[in-house]
Amino acid sequence: MTARRTTATFAAVAAFMAAPAAIASAEETAQDTIADLQRQGYTVTLDKMGTGPISTCIVTSVRNPHTMTQWVPYVGPGLGTADGTFLVPEVTSQSVTVSLDCTQR
Repeated sequence: MTARRTTATFAAVAAFMAAPAAIASAEETAQDTIADLQRQGYTVTLDKMGTGPISTCIVTSVRNPHTMTQWVPYVGPGLGTADGTFLVPEVTSQSVTVSLDCTQR
């Protein structure tokens, strides 16, 4: 693989990893959506409108995904430069904001 192609591949992987896979559906509760995001490794911040309990809330949006990465040396076969170093991004933290409507209509 050429250096340009390798860089493009890692950029595509990093962009894919940055997007949360959970999109709230009509059948999924707010608690389910939050738990799913946490299982994916996200730290979830809640933006809550209303005073109702979370069990009655409706997810209105999942937004602001933020992924922090750090470049670490790749250890393994097949890649690397003449001096034996090749850096790859490693996810160190992920956060996302979930907006909830808890106005109990």
